[in-house]
Amino acid sequence: MATRKRSRSTLVLLVRHGETPTTGKVLPGRAPGLHLSDRGRSQAERVAQRLAGMPVDAVLTSPLERTRETAEPTEARTGRAAVVDPGLLECDFGDWTGAELPRLSRLKAWSTVQRAPSTFRFPGGESFPEMQARMVGAVDRARAEHEGGVVVCFSHADPIKAALAHALGTHLDLFQRIVVSPCSVSAISYPPGQAPVVLTVNSTDEPLTGLRPS
Repeated sequence: MATRKRSRSTLVLLVRHGETPTTGKVLPGRAPGLHLSDRGRSQAERVAQRLAGMPVDAVLTSPLERTRETAEPTEARTGRAAVVDPGLLECDFGDWTGAELPRLSRLKAWSTVQRAPSTFRFPGGESFPEMQARMVGAVDRARAEHEGGVVVCFSHADPIKAALAHALGTHLDLFQRIVVSPCSVSAISYPPGQAPVVLTVNSTDEPLTGLRPS
């Protein structure tokens, strides 16, 4: 059995949390107490439905409420209790936490965030390279612990985009070109001894069973 599993690709599904009352309005970051909206809860149920028939080996989630709530329907459907992994946390936006996005977009530094994020550190918070290294490390641990299986990771937009950029071999300064919508699923396959393969990005509709690694 162990030999068979090592010969199979490991599939990692990266799921952004569902919508909240502040989605698209503020930069919530790691502030506690933000929960899914009614629409967000419906989106979370849809993710679980799309996983029907998928042999999920593990469910991991960021510690924040909005990701843990998004993971709950998948826990119920798969019978896999979600394990909290701090590596999947949202970027630490420091002094920008809770700021309104329209106001931030008027700052000179916002252009750096969008065009040269590898050079930027949020005031009092994390840099984008630190965020990417943390997120990639979490994915690497997950796929090593569940080699040959399927792992579902519930996280946040920027960390997921950074992990996808890494898997694609794309410079971090270009990661803002990737779109990761609420409750979208992005999939990376890790064949043994080979480079990762990005199977889908920002998927929101079709069943996911066709993504199972061969």
